[in-house]
Amino acid sequence: MSYDFARIESKWQRIWEERRVFEVDKDPSKPKFYCLEMFPYPSGALHMGHLRNYSIGDLVARFLRMRGYNVLHPMGFDAFGLPAENAALKYNVHPAAWTYGNIEHMREQLKSIGCSYDWRREVITCREDYYRWTQWLFLQFFKRGLAYKAEAPVNWCPSCNTVLANEQVEDGRCWRCESPIEKRKLSQWFLRITAYARELLEALEELPGWPEKVKVMQRNWIGPSEGVRLTFPVKGLDLRIEAFTTRIDTIFGVTFMALAPEHPLVDRLISLSEDPGPMVEFVKEESRRSYVERSDASAEKRGFFTGFYAVNPASGEEIPIWIANYVLMDYGTGAVMGVPAHDQRDFDFARRHGIPIRPVVRPVDGELDPLSMERAFEEEGIQCNSGPFDGLPTAESRAKMALWAEEKGFGKRETHYRLRDWLISRQRYWGAPIPVVYCDSCGIVPVPEEDLPVILPLDLQVLEGARSPLPESPSFWRTTCPSCGGPGRRETDTMDTFICSSWYFLRFTSPWTKEAPFLREDVDYWMPVDQYIGGIEHACLHLIYSRFFQKALSDMGLVRDREPFRNLLTQGMVIKDGAKMSKSKGNVVDPDVIVKRYGADTARLFILFAAPPEKDLDWSDRGVEGAHRFLQRLWRFVEANADRLKALPDEVLPMGSISGRSARDLKRKVHSTIAKVTRDIEVEMQFNTAAAALMELFNAMEDFEPASGEEWLVLREAVRALLLLLSPFTPHICEELWERCGFGEILALQRWPEVEEGALILDEVEWVVQVNGKVRARVRLPVEASEEEVKGRALAELGDRLPSEPKKVVVVPGKLVNFVV
Repeated sequence: MSYDFARIESKWQRIWEERRVFEVDKDPSKPKFYCLEMFPYPSGALHMGHLRNYSIGDLVARFLRMRGYNVLHPMGFDAFGLPAENAALKYNVHPAAWTYGNIEHMREQLKSIGCSYDWRREVITCREDYYRWTQWLFLQFFKRGLAYKAEAPVNWCPSCNTVLANEQVEDGRCWRCESPIEKRKLSQWFLRITAYARELLEALEELPGWPEKVKVMQRNWIGPSEGVRLTFPVKGLDLRIEAFTTRIDTIFGVTFMALAPEHPLVDRLISLSEDPGPMVEFVKEESRRSYVERSDASAEKRGFFTGFYAVNPASGEEIPIWIANYVLMDYGTGAVMGVPAHDQRDFDFARRHGIPIRPVVRPVDGELDPLSMERAFEEEGIQCNSGPFDGLPTAESRAKMALWAEEKGFGKRETHYRLRDWLISRQRYWGAPIPVVYCDSCGIVPVPEEDLPVILPLDLQVLEGARSPLPESPSFWRTTCPSCGGPGRRETDTMDTFICSSWYFLRFTSPWTKEAPFLREDVDYWMPVDQYIGGIEHACLHLIYSRFFQKALSDMGLVRDREPFRNLLTQGMVIKDGAKMSKSKGNVVDPDVIVKRYGADTARLFILFAAPPEKDLDWSDRGVEGAHRFLQRLWRFVEANADRLKALPDEVLPMGSISGRSARDLKRKVHSTIAKVTRDIEVEMQFNTAAAALMELFNAMEDFEPASGEEWLVLREAVRALLLLLSPFTPHICEELWERCGFGEILALQRWPEVEEGALILDEVEWVVQVNGKVRARVRLPVEASEEEVKGRALAELGDRLPSEPKKVVVVPGKLVNFVV
């Protein structure tokens, strides 16, 4: 019978489902293992990147099940937010219809590749039974002051028509559509993630199972800086400018103050200005410029002198206050003490606007001339023009000047973080409504928990320009105040999609409970996630947000663990024709086509064999065909021997009872392969080398020609072991061949094979025989053979091929003997 993969794969997917093979509940008698892949956005069909992610996760889950673990392996869909809504708008379909249609297709795709999910636990974030608890969690954050509304300069994507969190801005562009973002001042909802900045940073040291590159990315994003927060009074006004600096050693060189156009003090200065018009126009113009333009180091340093002065608290000198386009509210306090002699951006600004340059740090072996300087001097050096600190090395002066600033009352040492509070408001329709009501009498009033969920109406259409219909739908926003009963207005912003994915792994532990987002007994049993698998592109988005949620929920007493993911694997991308697969590049390979043409097992085997999981995978049609040929060979070999194997007794011969050398060699190969594959998967997570070892074992089995009953029993053991070891890679074909050989119940429920230690002990060694370093023969000898026995056997094997009496004999124990003539 030929290898009919389509029939075999549909058969076993049906059997697994009917017999509920992968459903799991708490079982204290077994060690638990929570295996999870990042769930997908249903903005389209699965692509090869998904297929790689889920093939890796399924291999791990199947392997650990066979190792005796109680494995939780769930799947769901990250269904709210920009990805799904933008895709729906592109095809002029309602987001709900588009999302649920894609979920149906994705679910079938995942089942078609044989993923061993407990589908009872499926989570879909746009369903009311999920976002009810997303809203409930928001209210817990609100009660504890971790959710708040504030007016602030925010990132605005003009294409997506919504604000974005800082983490969703990549090189000044929208993470979804890549449009340049703008800065706008709006009243928005935030989560106070900065309250956990220090712990988010320090706890990275407690994650040895995470890739170092991910931890480095998070450290850089959180961005701790040791420095001093300084206060500069505004001359003649009861106003203060606060600026954070890591270089207090340059404070005597401050020759101007620079404010971001969005800085709150700018509005006050405008209101106090005698001629505010030009200043207002400059602020409007610069606020319209994109983040990309303003943060470009080579861009023109534009500025506007406000007409006001600040006082340098160190020197008492009056210094002009400017508004500068290169100062951003995202960093520091949105105010910069301008030290042009020792900061390149300040230097460029000062040169353009005729501001004095005053060196206060000189090179160890020289001086600086402010008139001839071509660049700022930003290195360490010796203090000069710095009053009582002249002559000190900068490293020493920084510590002393920080203490001095604190004693004088104009500075305070602190650690400053690049991380900013998480902006979660979205001016879009397809998201979880924020559960608050605005009342003219009571202000912001949270929706009572018993009234959740605030339902997103599905009978509305997204307006032109991707605008949300919620603000223009009185049937949605018109309500009564939960506090006083008077007229109220619902919040019409929805929550960022990353809110939904910041706790979904907890919901998987209790997806059916209606009393809470999850049950404490369930999360305490299953959490933390033991192995998390997904793309590195979420290092500073989802992975930071999830860690923040876990820590906040732990402080609320809702969960025990403070970190959600014990081990993390970030798989590489799938590359074709030298570039990441994408529709725009025209190099996409459709997983459905591959599965239909070659079968799911072929697709899985190629993906798992072609590259280490953390490296990029180069797609190869020839590689896919090679994987398919291997499975066809396996099918033909086992099929040809199945009847004979089925008739044999269920017996395994110990190594000591096997007399034939070829049978002993095959048994040794079987058990050395069990040891290697187990180590490669469990310890090294190098699935490609494990697959290569299995192919080597199969080659040895093909070369083996059993004649005696003993040899047939050894071959039976080899076939049985190969199917068990290969099943996490290619589960369908292994199940079918397992059944045909009569090996017992469903293979997925079998235990992983154990190594017979005695089978690893060598009883013979192959020696290489050389003459003057060139290989001339090979001999096999017992392990215990003496050096003299080895030399004698080697000489006998060479015979007259040894031209003369050797001058010297070199023996490398257990490997080679070399005759020098």
